[in-house]
Amino acid sequence: MITGFQHLHSAMRWVVLALLVVTIFKAWSAKRNASGFSAGQAKLGLFSMISLHIQLLLGLALYFMKGWASMLGTPGVMSSTVMRFFAVEHLVGMLIAIVFGTLGHSLVKRASTDELKNRRQFRYFLIALVIIIASIPWPIRPGFEAYGWF
Repeated sequence: MITGFQHLHSAMRWVVLALLVVTIFKAWSAKRNASGFSAGQAKLGLFSMISLHIQLLLGLALYFMKGWASMLGTPGVMSSTVMRFFAVEHLVGMLIAIVFGTLGHSLVKRASTDELKNRRQFRYFLIALVIIIASIPWPIRPGFEAYGWF
């Protein structure tokens, strides 16, 4: 069961990244062309936020099932790069990114003008994307070769 969650969480990262890139591109394009905020952009923002929250649920399930939460009090966790990454850095980075993604969707709904909606969607989802890319255990990082691309 843990392996299934891990594979799902790992594969879902590509869905999240693709949705965020498309959402950011559409907002940037609309902002650059000074066009209105479309219903399609609103749905992209919603789907991006939903996929971020699904990733959060899968990640929290893995965090507790794999025992990372119980390792926080262990003395050797902070000295190991991989253990520290999964016990602290990955969780905190992704939580911050999900907050920005949620803010991006919520503040767009409250914006009064189309220009402000495009600007907010672009900024908040871009910040979320940058934090997510920095917080993913990419296999090119030293010590993370075993985690693979999928």
